[in-house]
Amino acid sequence: MINSTPSNSGSTRKTPPTIIVIFGASGDLTARKLAPAIFNLSKDGLLPQRCFLIGYGRSVISNGEFKNDIKKALDLHSRRKIEDSSWNALEKNIFFHAGAYDDIGRFSALKEKISKIEEQMECKAQCLFYVSTPPGVFMPILENLGESGLAKRHKGTETASKVIIEKPFGRDLSTAHELNLVINRRFDESQVFRIDHYLGKETVQSLLVQRFANSIFEPVWNRNYVSSVQITVSEDLGVGSRGGYYDRSGALRDMIQNHVMQLLALTAMEPPSSLDPESIRDEKVKALKALKPLVIEGYNPEVIRASYAAGLVDGLPAKAYLKEDGIPPDSVTETYAALKLYLDNWRWKGVPFYLRSGKRLAMKASEIVVQFTRPPAILFGQDSRFKVSPNLLVIRIQPNEGITMFLNSKTPGLETKLQPIKLAFGYETTFGSNTPEAYERLILDALNGDGTLFIRGDEAETSWGLLSPVLECWESKGKDGLDSYASGTWGPLAADKLLLNSGHEWITGKTYE
Repeated sequence: MINSTPSNSGSTRKTPPTIIVIFGASGDLTARKLAPAIFNLSKDGLLPQRCFLIGYGRSVISNGEFKNDIKKALDLHSRRKIEDSSWNALEKNIFFHAGAYDDIGRFSALKEKISKIEEQMECKAQCLFYVSTPPGVFMPILENLGESGLAKRHKGTETASKVIIEKPFGRDLSTAHELNLVINRRFDESQVFRIDHYLGKETVQSLLVQRFANSIFEPVWNRNYVSSVQITVSEDLGVGSRGGYYDRSGALRDMIQNHVMQLLALTAMEPPSSLDPESIRDEKVKALKALKPLVIEGYNPEVIRASYAAGLVDGLPAKAYLKEDGIPPDSVTETYAALKLYLDNWRWKGVPFYLRSGKRLAMKASEIVVQFTRPPAILFGQDSRFKVSPNLLVIRIQPNEGITMFLNSKTPGLETKLQPIKLAFGYETTFGSNTPEAYERLILDALNGDGTLFIRGDEAETSWGLLSPVLECWESKGKDGLDSYASGTWGPLAADKLLLNSGHEWITGKTYE
């Protein structure tokens, strides 16, 4: 057995023989992300020596056809070239199992197939079930894993079953709670890994290191020195071929509730008592529970929604959301959402957290911007020659992962003039471009039972508890209050007013000028 990887606590742990079962194995996520992640883990020697992959899908295909599909996916999407020797080591342990997701008989047959693999290995193996399907079949899969006995295999041992569940985890608080009830009936929480691929990105993982391993940040990471926090996840693309799916979701469900709220929790959380996964997740939940309810209506609402109109993106015409394929002409789905949030706790009392996400915006970018308070206007504040810009810490998640600090400096010359300068660090320039993908890290952590970068059940429900009232209000209002913005811009004017009321402005976009 060759897989011995360091955990977050600094100890080492060997991964037992493993059988990975992917539900939805013929889907796009498996081709683009999951199969390449498994291949690259194997290439790095991070999978156990005895590791098997079973694809589960509704289409009836042979093992050979499934292997060919995986090989094509690796050729197209793997960050590293697949060589014959690497592929030969993998392909002999790849199988396909056809069946409906609500057919208990096919789950029983899957259990028999897993048992035969164990007999072949002459040892017990842990099963990692990856639920990569449309959310409508999450429940029957989880129920049948329980009913067939697959969920409780080798319970209480190092080879106990584990399950990874893709987003979206529910559509609102009630559906998330219902899904958690099913999970808790069939699995222990320690077996469950609710995945958000943003948490596997290098810059997001590094956020805890930046905060708690550098003494210059933590003393000023509070209401006394921070003026505001902005989190932007923007896309320049429209809905494309995902129109039917997207129209049932919208920006708040698709991005804010999961990716953006996770970034907020990591930015706002208190220092955990240790790097134990539960200590970190406890602090994330505390931060989310400290969020004050949003002001949804009235003169100064704290939440804005809008839909993109026609415009220009990179100099090319882009059509409006309502003209996209699969979008009903009377749709009231938001493609943009912006929120102003406050945490009612000692560290962040009075500091606004601005969140925004949208499609067809000016550029693709994911950033956390911490804006610090300006210094007292004593030395450089009273003279028009001096323009004291706010100090910024920009944590760039994509593109070009890295961290930039904006400081004020004197320009060269005999006269004292100020100019903001950048101190920048980029992952690619420092460590090279061939860094592991987020799914590689997350699948490896799940194999090793490390839940640090996964979402706990109460965490998901706490996030939905804040946002479900917003969705209910929007549903009742229909088009009333749904703004619009031209494609290729940074969103509606109402989102700018959301910040101006507190004396701030959006930073992302300006940092690239």
